[in-house]
Amino acid sequence: MRFRDPTRAHRWAAGSLIAPIILAAGLAASPPVAGAGPAGDRLMWTECAGLAPADLRCANVTVPLDYAHPHGRKITVAISRRPARDPARRHGVLLLTGGGPGNPGVPLPVQWGAVLSPDILATYDLVGFDVRFVERSTPLTCGQPGEEPGGFWIRTAGYASFSSQVAQARQYAQDCQRNAGWALPYATTANAARDLDRIRIALGEPTISFLGGSFAGLLGATYVTLFPRRVDRFVLDSPPLRDNVWRPFELDRTASLEAGLHTFAAFVATGDPSYGLGGTPEAVLDSVATLFQRANTGEVTTSDGHRWTLGELGYLTLLGVSTDQLFPVVALDLASIRAGQAPPVPLPLYPTALPGTPGVPADNHTAVNTAFRCADSPWPRDLATYRRDVADYGRRYPFFGPAEANVSPCAFWPVGGDGQRRMGTDHGPAVLLTAATRDVVVPLGNTLATRAALPGSRLATVDAQYHAPVPYQGSACLMATVTAYLVTGELPAADVSC
Repeated sequence: MRFRDPTRAHRWAAGSLIAPIILAAGLAASPPVAGAGPAGDRLMWTECAGLAPADLRCANVTVPLDYAHPHGRKITVAISRRPARDPARRHGVLLLTGGGPGNPGVPLPVQWGAVLSPDILATYDLVGFDVRFVERSTPLTCGQPGEEPGGFWIRTAGYASFSSQVAQARQYAQDCQRNAGWALPYATTANAARDLDRIRIALGEPTISFLGGSFAGLLGATYVTLFPRRVDRFVLDSPPLRDNVWRPFELDRTASLEAGLHTFAAFVATGDPSYGLGGTPEAVLDSVATLFQRANTGEVTTSDGHRWTLGELGYLTLLGVSTDQLFPVVALDLASIRAGQAPPVPLPLYPTALPGTPGVPADNHTAVNTAFRCADSPWPRDLATYRRDVADYGRRYPFFGPAEANVSPCAFWPVGGDGQRRMGTDHGPAVLLTAATRDVVVPLGNTLATRAALPGSRLATVDAQYHAPVPYQGSACLMATVTAYLVTGELPAADVSC
């Protein structure tokens, strides 16, 4: 979508990295594996608060806050487990976690258990985990009263002065330092991968298998690099390129977001009698841009009494741009909001923990997303860099550029850069990668580059404008490929196009 600033340049408020927020599980303790470390049945397995299945159990794994000082302060990482349905066929554990960063993983064995192949469910204990500082895993907060739309701290240049947005970013970073300064240096993907290996040890497993998309795919790729001898069967779904996160990745994907927006606008224009947003893509974009400008001045209130913010409308549109199956839903919602009516198909705009999840701070998901993105790699500190990038990317990509290139709290973060090794120097074991060919949130080039860094790996794709298609939006062909690999351990002989 487009936004208008006072000079009538079009702007777009894009999200950072979208991945499904999914449910999860646990299991009774499986037999220990000799020589693998502490046995899984030494963990204190209990009922999982807010999660109902009788065969689901939860436990906490104690890990170092700082792996450079492993005997210092400790935190806990929450895990859940649901046992393999056929003990005679059990191969091991399949680790699952959410994307984001900032989305939970403890609930995933429940929801994914409803859609994964019976052969996978017979073969693996499904083990979900919340990445450090997310929800049940020693959660952190930046002291804010609530979440940002989508769980992403985003400001779009042009809708407020640059100096005011700089002030907001600086204040957010200061709030995070004041409320969670003890955790910020250690909120990194590499540390989360080290936690994953501690989970392996606690479960008593010599190796682990893994299935994760978006940020979870990035986490899996990081584990492959750091612990190649502990990798069994890994499926990495639409991972950002580990060597490129986060600022370069977000700038690089701007062109794909822009193209995806135009595809969405063309769809809406084709169905104009149903939506009334314009009979051409340009007219649709003008209608939405005007709506966003009205929201920026507080003028968009719908029949349910909700006053829509610019960030909410931006995230709603991003859902449409990132997911072709949501094109008609988002188009109908935008048309209704424009007409002053409540959206007929309300979509969740803010991340929330499942009912019954204990102790989750009001801003936990946004805080974790920001913390990982800011601490994983260095960000520019010179504000002139952001001014130049906004001008450059705003000119080339007038819809998304002003958001993707704009200043963020990372410019003022107290720490930055994990120092993790690059994938290309490690040549970890071969894995299966999956992706949608027209993914605009993590463009396909990221997955291709990850495969190139892991020689012998295979890629299975589905032709769709969708982010992280496994397991919910994958075609039968894609899911059959994933299932065959996880059940047999054999990669396809060649890449698979579904």
